[in-house]
Formats: sequence, C-alpha cells, structure tokens
Amino acid sequence: MLEVTREGNVVLLELQREERRNALDLEQCRRIDEAAGQAVADGARVLVVTGRGSAFCSGADLGGVYGDEFLEALYGMLHGLTRLPVPIIAAVNGPAIGAGTQLAMACDLRVADVSARFAVPTGRNGMAVDAWTIRTLGELAGMGPARRLMLAAETLDREEALACGLADRAGTLADALAWAKEIATLAPLSLAHNKLVLNGSRDDDAAIEASFRAVWASEDVQEGAAARAERRDPVFRGR
Repeated sequence: MLEVTREGNVVLLELQREERRNALDLEQCRRIDEAAGQAVADGARVLVVTGRGSAFCSGADLGGVYGDEFLEALYGMLHGLTRLPVPIIAAVNGPAIGAGTQLAMACDLRVADVSARFAVPTGRNGMAVDAWTIRTLGELAGMGPARRLMLAAETLDREEALACGLADRAGTLADALAWAKEIATLAPLSLAHNKLVLNGSRDDDAAIEASFRAVWASEDVQEGAAARAERRDPVFRGR
C-alpha cells in the first residue's frame, strides 16, 4: 500500500494501490502521515512522494466510506506534511486528481512527468475541499488557473502547470530524487525556518522568531563561515 525506502538522507514514499490508481482511503492517509513523520524523526532531510504505476494519485477512493473520520485523516495528513520541518518533493508521475492535487500541493516542490495532470473536480462530483486547498492553489498557480480548476472543473496538463507555477520542474522520479539529494546537502535548520515562514501565518510569529534566532545561534552558521574561509563545501549537521 505504501513503500518506504531510504537512500542517505532522502526518503521515498511510494503509494502502491495501482488497482485503484493510488486513490486515498482512510488507511492510506494514516499510513502516509505516520510514515512521513517517522522518516523525519529518523533523520531524513528530504522526502519524495510518488505513485507506483501510471498515476500519481487519482483522488479519494470513491469506493470508500466518506465521513468525518476520513476527512480528519485526509486533512490531518495534508496539513501535517506542510508542518514537517523538511522539504517534501512530489514526483507527479501521472494524473493528480482531487485529493491527488491536494497531496501534491501539500508538498513543497513538484516535479511533473510528461503525463502529469492536475484537477480538483468538486463541481463534477458534488464534493468540497477546504479553504486551505483553494487558497493554496491560488497562491501557487495564480487566481486565473485556480478559478478554472475550481469554478469550471478544468484540468491543467504538465505544460500549463509549469507555466503557471503549480509545477516547479519537468522530470521523472529519478530527476526528483536527484534534486532531493542536492537539497539534502543544504542547511537543515535554514530550510526548516524557510518552510515555517512560507507555510505559516501571523499566528506563528512567536515560533518564527524562535526559529530565526535558533538558526543564527546554530553550529551550522559557524560551519558555513568556516567553509567559506577554507574554500570547501560546508557539511551541515542541523544543529
């Protein structure tokens, strides 16, 4: 259902429900949430999320039971990813529909393969997504594309997603993993602070100030200065 593999400081989470085109049900949402949190606790510096087969994630499993328990699991997982203190890359290897687009947006960066497609077709299925989804879509893709997805139930292909900013790079899973390995060499505390500010709100001002001061008080700041003086690549340890 969900395969977790690690190479160095990068952890890959691969959705494995090919028979359901990697649709999300209650248990899968819980697995993703638990696995992502455990990977960070075990020291991963970057996570990559992808789907096995020809789809990234076809959305919520329409064969499942909808209700408060599923919604709590889905949004708990999505919002939990945004709060994890490491960069997360979505390797969008095919259609990301509904909850699939939400999962991609909960990641910090998106690498889109040639078959990637994005849609949130609530108008076609009579459902709804939370305000975070709609506002984040507007922030990432711009209000024009967001309105097309949300009010006309349109679909964006890879080229459109790249053009508007919903996708960050064109590429395969291998490209996403290579990018993750590059990012994993950067200063972890700096990246955690940057993510906190990018994903936070004014309610997080105290946490942001504490994070800012922690970065400047860290050993990694000294390591960066030493590496510049010694003309070498820094080795950041996240402390």
